[in-house]
Amino acid sequence: MAGGLDHVVHAVRDLAAAAELYGRLGFTVGARNRHAWGTHNHLVQLPGFFVELLTVAEPEKLGSDGFSALFGTFNRIFLKDREGLSMLILESDDATADAARFRSAGIGVSDAMRFEREGKRPDGLTVKVGFSLAFARDGKAPAIGFFASQQHFPENFWNPAFQQHANTASGIEAAVLVAEKPSEHRAFLSAFAGARDLSVTSSGITASTPRGEISVTEPDAFRSRFGTEPPDVSRSARLAAIQFRVRDRAALSAALTAGEIAAFSRMDATIVGPQTALGATLVFH
Repeated sequence: MAGGLDHVVHAVRDLAAAAELYGRLGFTVGARNRHAWGTHNHLVQLPGFFVELLTVAEPEKLGSDGFSALFGTFNRIFLKDREGLSMLILESDDATADAARFRSAGIGVSDAMRFEREGKRPDGLTVKVGFSLAFARDGKAPAIGFFASQQHFPENFWNPAFQQHANTASGIEAAVLVAEKPSEHRAFLSAFAGARDLSVTSSGITASTPRGEISVTEPDAFRSRFGTEPPDVSRSARLAAIQFRVRDRAALSAALTAGEIAAFSRMDATIVGPQTALGATLVFH
C-alpha cells in the first residue's frame, strides 16, 4: 500500500550547479550517483523523505526498458522546456500490490520494476541500495510523473548524518500542485494516495498522507499563498512547490544569508522562488 510522501524529483540541466545551490540553501547534499539508463542524481535526505536532484547526463544510455521510458526519457522530455519539480513519489511497502491497485483504479502504467545501485555512506563506504517502483499516470497532468517506491535495503539508504542540515530542515510538510481546475484531479489523487476523504475548498483539494499532504490548487490561490508565480499550467498541471518543516527559523535565515540566497517571508513561511530555485518554489515553515 502506498504510504506517505517519499521523495520528489527536481529535474535540472546542470547537476553540479543544483547541488551547489542546495548546499547554499543550507542542505547537506549527498554524493553523485549514476543510473544504468543514463540519469545521475544527488540526494538531499530528511527523515523518511528526500529530494532527488536529477539530470539526464548520458542520454545515449536511454533504451526501451521501463526505467528508460518512464523515468529517464520522461525527465529528458521535461527538461526540454523547463527545469523544476518533475515527479512526485509515495512510499510503498509492496510495489507489486501498488502496481495492481493502480491498474485496478485505471491509473497504472507499469508492473513493479526493481533496480539496484551502489551508494556511499558519509564515511565513504560503498553499500547496495535497491528499489521497486510502480508507476501511475494522471492523464490531465502529463508533465508530472507519479510512482510508488519500495526500498529493499533501507538500512543502507537512510543515514542520520545526511539528515543534519544547517538550515535545520527536519521534515516534509507538503507537496503542492497547480492546476487550472483542481477538481479534475480529484479521482486520480484519491486513487494514487489511497485517500478516500479529500479536503475540498473553492480553490483546491488536499489529500493527507502518513507523511505530509498533497494539495492541488488554482494558480491565483498559489500566487496569494506563496507570493510567487506558479508554473505555466495551460497544457498540464504542474508540481510547483514543496514545503519543509524547520526547527529554527533564525538558523534558517542565517544559512540563507550565508549562502547569498534571495528569500522572502510570507504568511509565517520563508520562501525561495523559482527564479532562484531552478524552477521550484521552496517553502520553509
